[in-house]
Amino acid sequence: MSVLKATNSIEQRLQIQRLQAPTRVVTSTAGGDVVRGLTQTPKTLPPCYFYDDRGSELFERICELPEYYVTRTETAILQRFAGEIARITGACELVELGSGNSTKTRILLDAYQQLDYPLRYLPIDVCAGILESSAKQLLQDYPSLEVYALAGTYELALAQLTPKKLSSRMICFIGSTLGNLNLQECDVFLSQIRATLNVGEYFLLGVDLQKPKEILEPAYDDSQGVTAEFNLNMLEHLNRSFEGNFDTTQFKHWAFYNESEQRIEMHLKSERSQTVQLKSLNLTVNLAQGETILTEISRKFNLESIQQQLAAKGLIPVQTWTDVNQWFGLLLCQVQG
Repeated sequence: MSVLKATNSIEQRLQIQRLQAPTRVVTSTAGGDVVRGLTQTPKTLPPCYFYDDRGSELFERICELPEYYVTRTETAILQRFAGEIARITGACELVELGSGNSTKTRILLDAYQQLDYPLRYLPIDVCAGILESSAKQLLQDYPSLEVYALAGTYELALAQLTPKKLSSRMICFIGSTLGNLNLQECDVFLSQIRATLNVGEYFLLGVDLQKPKEILEPAYDDSQGVTAEFNLNMLEHLNRSFEGNFDTTQFKHWAFYNESEQRIEMHLKSERSQTVQLKSLNLTVNLAQGETILTEISRKFNLESIQQQLAAKGLIPVQTWTDVNQWFGLLLCQVQG
């Protein structure tokens, strides 16, 4: 691992840790996951490859689209109830998985600051560039804040969290990113969250709830084409990372709601028969015309069912909030002895 510690007056409160995988998982982080996904049937790619610097910028644009209700709905819930969250948890470190530009985190930081609690924030994101830029802006705006950023996957970051400086900790997983995990991955992830937290500590989870496909599908296939650009950028990311020759003009973004699975699926559809190489992975991929690569799922949740699943993992929901339309749920869970 490498740790970068800033030196100027503002950045003395900033550290960025670039996480490295242990030897046993190097094949996954070095593209083994790409090889597995593109050599199986049907083909898949891991969503983490959305998030190079360009992908992170595009996702922030998606969050502002009129069709994409998720961000503004969750933000409104946080704005209404952040003070209540802070009062329930008391002073605690905030650990955020998939922090992005930390926009919604500011709502929580404001609530803790208003109660005169010390502020320590541990953002986690695969994109080191957006981690650094967002952390520096936060440090300008919150003079008492300390930031210890971790650049890497959730799995690595949770396994390598530094010892607490405050007496308690809350892991935040907002934005309904839990929906990107399939059932097995979700089970493993929640087990890791429970193992990371001590008795009495908290887990704040945002989940997108089930609703008609007429609302869901435009959120993932917007009229401006930003989501399509975001999806196609994954191929550009692979080209840069693994000496690839994907031609993005030969793929089409395809998103739809799979009603039987209660999930949005995003695919990249091959417009013609083609052969693609990723030289540094020694991989050749043959695609038939119309064949797709699944790049993301976004499961939509039943509030009662997810509460039961969390409780079964020892993450006991102590408070749940929703919007007036019941489109989104925010759950505050506590590890209880």
